[in-house]
Amino acid sequence: MLRGLTRLDSAFSSFRRLLPSSPAFQLSNQSNHRFSRAFHASAPSKMRVVPVPVNDDNFAYLVISEKDNSAVAVDPAEPEKVLAAAQQEGVKIHAVLTTHHHLDHAGGNQDILAKLPHLKIYGGDDRVLAITDLVHDKSTIQVSSLHIHVHFTPCHTKGHVLYQVSDVDAPTQPHALFTGDTLFIGGCGRFFEGTADQMYHALVEVIAPLPSSTQVWCGHEYTQKNLQFALTVEPDNKALQAKYAWASQVRAESKNTVPSTVGEELQFNPFMRVTETSVAQGLNLAAGTSPIEVMRVLRQTKDNWKG
Repeated sequence: MLRGLTRLDSAFSSFRRLLPSSPAFQLSNQSNHRFSRAFHASAPSKMRVVPVPVNDDNFAYLVISEKDNSAVAVDPAEPEKVLAAAQQEGVKIHAVLTTHHHLDHAGGNQDILAKLPHLKIYGGDDRVLAITDLVHDKSTIQVSSLHIHVHFTPCHTKGHVLYQVSDVDAPTQPHALFTGDTLFIGGCGRFFEGTADQMYHALVEVIAPLPSSTQVWCGHEYTQKNLQFALTVEPDNKALQAKYAWASQVRAESKNTVPSTVGEELQFNPFMRVTETSVAQGLNLAAGTSPIEVMRVLRQTKDNWKG
């Protein structure tokens, strides 16, 4: 049994005190609308992110520049839903950002390109369906005021990439990071085509140094299960207890848990915390075990976990 779960009710009541300025909490707690709008409370937004639930538990996204209502679509696996969202928002899609070639992310590319032949389809792998432009680490893309920086993060697949989006007209607005199946809220993707050292690089060396306010928009609604597993590793982590209580309530109300932030993930996501002694101890690893070995054992443990 998970130690610490009996304290979840009180932990939830303290969540606002633990993370008082979290834009992720503010957005998810306020939104009852299917297509939530991301914003930063301290300044008018110039960039908006609209999550579009697709398939059973995937997220596609529209990223919108308010400068001229231009947009990019991220992983539009069900184009009809993404196009309906674009029509509802009154925006024109100019490009598709594909995180990796798996069909629950790239499977809609051909259909959306058939409907919108002007689109550029970006991806980091020539296995991405309908790809028109191959991107690499540190590639940049500009769509209206949206500046898109590419991070190459092979592991889940050999060609997986992340897209970090900012608005050049709103330099103080938090960046949006679209992580596909590399980073989830409270977890990470399986190492289908890579190794622990690659995931360590992606999470600890690429994502962790980003500004703590960077919003994490992931590819699946896996949050509640991820946090339940995380509690088996760090049962006394109060931020983790609180986030699990919050996520459980949000999902009970049929709401989405995206986004999180990089700063939050560093508090409760064990895959982002493999350098912490408490994570190694929770896996019964010896003191001094390398963080990459902790990452390997952690992923193997999660793969075999029956939650």
